[in-house]
Amino acid sequence: MSGKIYPIGIQNFEKIRKDGYFYIDKTALVYQMVKTGSYYFLSRPRRFGKSLLISTLEAYFQGKKELFTGLAMEKLEKDWIKYPVLHLDLNARNYEDKNSLLEELNKNLEIWEQIYNSPYADRAPEERFYHLIRLAYEQAGQRVAILVDEYDKPMLQAIGNEELQKQFREVLKPFYGVLKTLDGCIKFAMLTGVTKFGKVSVCSDLNNLDDISMRNEYVEICGVSEREIHDTLEAELHEFAEAQELTYEALGSRLKEYYDGYHFTHNSIGVYNPFSLLNAFKYKEINNYWFETGTPTYLVELLKRNHYDLGRMAHVETDADVLNSIYGDEDPIPVIFQSGYLTIKGYDKEFGLYRLGFPNKEVEEGFMKFLIPFYTHFNKVEAPFEIQRFVKELRAGDIDAFFKRLRSFFADTPYELVSELELHYQNVLFILYKLLGFYVKAERHTSDGRIDLVLQTDKFIYIIEFKLDGTAEEALQQINEKRYALPFEQDARRLFKIGVNFSNTTRNIEKWLVEE
Repeated sequence: MSGKIYPIGIQNFEKIRKDGYFYIDKTALVYQMVKTGSYYFLSRPRRFGKSLLISTLEAYFQGKKELFTGLAMEKLEKDWIKYPVLHLDLNARNYEDKNSLLEELNKNLEIWEQIYNSPYADRAPEERFYHLIRLAYEQAGQRVAILVDEYDKPMLQAIGNEELQKQFREVLKPFYGVLKTLDGCIKFAMLTGVTKFGKVSVCSDLNNLDDISMRNEYVEICGVSEREIHDTLEAELHEFAEAQELTYEALGSRLKEYYDGYHFTHNSIGVYNPFSLLNAFKYKEINNYWFETGTPTYLVELLKRNHYDLGRMAHVETDADVLNSIYGDEDPIPVIFQSGYLTIKGYDKEFGLYRLGFPNKEVEEGFMKFLIPFYTHFNKVEAPFEIQRFVKELRAGDIDAFFKRLRSFFADTPYELVSELELHYQNVLFILYKLLGFYVKAERHTSDGRIDLVLQTDKFIYIIEFKLDGTAEEALQQINEKRYALPFEQDARRLFKIGVNFSNTTRNIEKWLVEE
């Protein structure tokens, strides 16, 4: 049996090293970063190892050589100079108002003011920070390392609340701006976060930050690569496969399908989500670990406020400016990409266009299940059972039960969505199609505002055409006229053609007609 202790939720480098936790060596990249630049910015999804990276940098700048024994850094670094370090972690609390942010900054500033005997505690946060950097430099005789973890947490929590965002910006912008004015006192600075919208709005003075989020040489700095899995977890892979009664190859494929697939730049290797991967190894179970630890309600706010067509999420095309851009009212895609719910799937070099999609099965399934309560009246607990019933009805050929259940999915359409009814239907159908697709073969086509859906089980094929304020007869006629059944003519399974009409008046499915 493997004796590895997996550091689930442990983000402190010193604790990991002293207490013998499993650690994938990222110190060669840390060394490269420290020696080739001094101001960095990194955006990665939550639970991707950003805090551990900051903690590793902290131990390095504190000169804690003993923690790096046996790691790449031990051979690379010869000098081990001790620098003063100011480490600010904004992940520690919820920011419901301006006061909570000021309290968090104050807490950190007070600790540092005691260390460096600063007499400026009665000033504004940015002035206090300015004097602390100066005093730390003067007293230590070495320039200062400044490490900011989750720099954008307050901004993220205030998405949708313009006034609160403005207040947070007014506090953070001058605070982070101090880094620019004290260049001579600063050895190194790094800011990490989930999104980049704060980088532009609260760090616009910091135009000297090297953004390594989409740099190929730093792809592996957070997350786990295929090579790292085989280098460090080979024996555990065999144990895991045995526990799951799978072959070694089959387990590898499943891990890849569920947790790999993050591409932070074009033509780069895929990166595994470290949180999910380590949980899977610890429990020898493949589950949706990342999704269970935090629900991205701000994303749903963005999608709903922008009246976003979810169907577009499956194949977005965009350019580097958008991927690197801030959150804008018009386009939720940058934040969805930066938060890790979409990733780069392809790149057109000639036009500089990126094709985005869901990174893996964990994210796709988790996100769709998470969306159900926001688009239907089913809650989080009921939703999986509803999907299970849909699948059973499809497998049994029980069309009437399926459509009665679908009717209940559209019941109680929120009144504010009446003007967006067609989009609402399309979004609910898209979520359903995606979730059914994990259990039955599903294809979906949309053209000229019409939707047709093809669902296949081992015994049945369903070709379904939806009309809005037309008739079920027209929908069925379209299936026949456009010969949607042609590809299945030689198929032995029973084929159903189903025309469905949505009514604007009742805001629900009015009628369905079935033809065999």
